[in-house]
Amino acid sequence: VQLQASGGGLVQAGGSLRLSCKAPRTIFSVFVGKDMGWYRQSPGQERELVAAITANGSRKYADSVKGRFAISRDNSRKTVSLQMNSLKPDDTAVYYCSAKEGVLQDWGRGTLVTVSS
Repeated sequence: VQLQASGGGLVQAGGSLRLSCKAPRTIFSVFVGKDMGWYRQSPGQERELVAAITANGSRKYADSVKGRFAISRDNSRKTVSLQMNSLKPDDTAVYYCSAKEGVLQDWGRGTLVTVSS
């Protein structure tokens, strides 16, 4: 699955950003079976799961973003989005979109989110 992420940028603390991840070359029947997720990685840190949404719509979030971030998917558009509110400087990272099915996991190029204090 080829993934295209967008929406990163520079925002002040307390602001909002919306990340989008599209899979334009993936057929619909394949996309709907994928568990989708957003991960992030800061310099010197390991990549961590931020939010995930399964093929059947179940969601989970990292404790650090609960109540502030919301993940959603639009299968008809083969898109998964991450709405990020009340951003904090600690949210600064490169954000990666992921598509997973079984042991197979595909990654998109990251999009940089910078939150200034």
